[in-house]
Amino acid sequence: MQISYNWLRQFLQLDWEPTRVAELLTDLGLEVEGIADFESIPGGLQGVVVGHVTSCIKHPNADKLKLTVVDIGSDTPFQIVCGAPNVAKGQKVPVATIGTTLHMNNGEPLKIKKGKIRGEVSEGMICAEDELGLGQDHEGIMILDDSIEPGTALSELFEIENDHVFEIGLTPNRADAMSHYGVARDLKAGLQQQGIKKEMLTPSLSNFNVANRSLKIAVSVKDPSLAPRYAGVTISNLIVQPSPNWLKNRLRAIGLKPINNVVDATNYVLHELGQPLHAFDANRIFGKEIIVQTVKAGTSFMTLDGEERILHEDDLMICDGEKPMCIAGIFGGINTGVTESTKAIFLESAYFDPVSIRKTAKRHGLNTDASFRFERGIDINNVEYALQRAALLICELTGGEITSDVVDLYPKKKEDNQVFLTFEKINKLIGQEIPKDVIKSILTSLDIKIKNVTETGLGLVIPFYRIDVTREVDVIEEILRVFGYNNINFDPKLHASVATSSRFEDYILQNHAGDLLAAQGFYEILSNSLTNPDYSASLDDDNSSGVKILNPLSSELSVMRTSMLFSALEAASYNINRKRQHLKLFEFGKTYHTGTDGYEENRHLSLLITGDRMAESWTGPSKPTDFYYLKSIVELILRKMGIEKYRSTSTSNPVFGEGLELTKDKTSLVHLGLVSEKLLKRFDISQQTFFADFNWEAICTLAAEQKIVYSPIPKYPSVRRDFALLLDEAIPFSQLEEIAFKTEKKLLKDLSLFDVYTGDKLPQGKKSYAVSFTLQDNTKTLTDKQIDKIMSKMKSAYEQELGAELR
Repeated sequence: MQISYNWLRQFLQLDWEPTRVAELLTDLGLEVEGIADFESIPGGLQGVVVGHVTSCIKHPNADKLKLTVVDIGSDTPFQIVCGAPNVAKGQKVPVATIGTTLHMNNGEPLKIKKGKIRGEVSEGMICAEDELGLGQDHEGIMILDDSIEPGTALSELFEIENDHVFEIGLTPNRADAMSHYGVARDLKAGLQQQGIKKEMLTPSLSNFNVANRSLKIAVSVKDPSLAPRYAGVTISNLIVQPSPNWLKNRLRAIGLKPINNVVDATNYVLHELGQPLHAFDANRIFGKEIIVQTVKAGTSFMTLDGEERILHEDDLMICDGEKPMCIAGIFGGINTGVTESTKAIFLESAYFDPVSIRKTAKRHGLNTDASFRFERGIDINNVEYALQRAALLICELTGGEITSDVVDLYPKKKEDNQVFLTFEKINKLIGQEIPKDVIKSILTSLDIKIKNVTETGLGLVIPFYRIDVTREVDVIEEILRVFGYNNINFDPKLHASVATSSRFEDYILQNHAGDLLAAQGFYEILSNSLTNPDYSASLDDDNSSGVKILNPLSSELSVMRTSMLFSALEAASYNINRKRQHLKLFEFGKTYHTGTDGYEENRHLSLLITGDRMAESWTGPSKPTDFYYLKSIVELILRKMGIEKYRSTSTSNPVFGEGLELTKDKTSLVHLGLVSEKLLKRFDISQQTFFADFNWEAICTLAAEQKIVYSPIPKYPSVRRDFALLLDEAIPFSQLEEIAFKTEKKLLKDLSLFDVYTGDKLPQGKKSYAVSFTLQDNTKTLTDKQIDKIMSKMKSAYEQELGAELR
């Protein structure tokens, strides 16, 4: 937000250097990000003087050029080649001398140099209005009054305003500071805290009077909840023309382009007082009535920018008796705007519901100065004052007169917020005792009324325009920013207590898992919880359990994610498109659902791998990623969390072409597998991609239940025995493992699969597993007799339960 220092000084008579003002504003919470210099005439006409044309003849080598001799008050006159058709002997003209830089209206700086034009020396430039930034005329050179002495600096003849413009990084909560008056109000409070008392100078309304009541326009509001206050007045017999220079300079200083005296006046008051206004051409208001209402969905409306917009049923519109004229609080219509032929206007000042304005602005992709203020909340008590201020200014600029009473529809008055502030809370939060009289002084300087005073605190009435001050802590923050954060003393001693926490806290387990994955070459990603609803549609899911955003930033970010997969695929697609095809990614995050008991949040850890897991090198070729590599990483994490002896079954999750689900005691732990080609195609990924989704809630719960048991290293050796088993193809290794540990619970320490064979040498539908068994007794050395007995039991169990055969 841009704030003019000269404009500020209309409210506060202050002679501080701009940098000092910027420091105080920043201390008050209005951070000044930069200060820019402004000149009403770019360059300040430096180097431009008045010249007297003493000779003007035709250029010997060019038909359209003239050779002039110009006296600029120096010892010798200068020869200047000029192409203007109106240059003549005896004229007084503006001359840009050698070395001068002109800032022309087209924005291009032009440095004047001595040179030759068609063989004749030219020692300067006779200037037109637009070349000096004094106007738009380029038909010929600018001709000055004959009485002016040659050599007079042109800057002495024209009033040049110099200003300093503060660029303020306004935070969203400070709606009260969205104007020069609001900034001046804060500045006054800061000055008072430094012992400098200044009176606020506000525009007077004493000259406001109704000249006649010849142009009455009826006003009605269909839904006062959308427009709690709506005011207006008519002005007639006005002349629309360019604004005077002082008004143009004010607007240009803050980056606005002057349009005409009526529109400029409304923009001026908006930035002066923070109240948006809109002027309608009264002669184009059908039926001489204003109706504030919503209209039928699908209604077409053309805005001032010439773009046709299709209205939503919730868009609040300003209508006449026939048609919509304006999107309330956002943008005017092309058919009722003020033009050079306008002779009478209806001037609007209102307070619109901030939520309604924000939704409409987002729907239509509009962000105007008016919507910026309305959607953050303006001062409802300022509506009539700003209307009368703007009406007086328009009358002054246009010669018009007020031709109706002020219509002010305000059926339900908004009450100021009341807060009780305790001195104990102030001292506790700030950490320092501030004298009570200082607290009262600061509150008064902020227009916060002290309703009552007790031993323990103050009863306060907060002005409506401070919409961000609703609680006791908000008031304390106001006191602190005016008192000055830099004035708070720090205790030289640091007092701290050591908090105890479980080693199974979520963040601790996340760090353990994250460190493990990083050591395996994985990179952590962080992605947006908002996602595209079309992703669920690609799985033939109606997304009915998803959480929809009421006011989404865009349709692509309109729901909360129900799966971690899509954000991982987005990251993978982005990297693959930039020639990074070999990826190992992980993310901790949440998914969001609508359940029978309301909204649900579930914590997850997701893994995504694609491309090669090992790069090509002199030691060997590259090794592609596969399902078993992902499974080994999943098992590594579960083992790190102390979770063992889980079941694996085929997953029914539709995101996988094929995969597994790992469960423990009927609790799902992980889904992992090969991402379906249908999904990969949706993200333009052509290479195989594997994904694992951990139920992190369950992982944390089970990790906390695991007990660490320490035992000495066994003194007695372990023994290995192998089986080559002929099995049905459908039997997974997990079944062999489960039967083995059920058959021998005490001495069996490990079971591993070291070879799998399928081929034409085996019966159809069969496969061969080579399995090793590790046996160990911690109290003695196992004998062959014991080992053979155990292996015989194993063989019998496999034969009976799985129909297995020893090969």
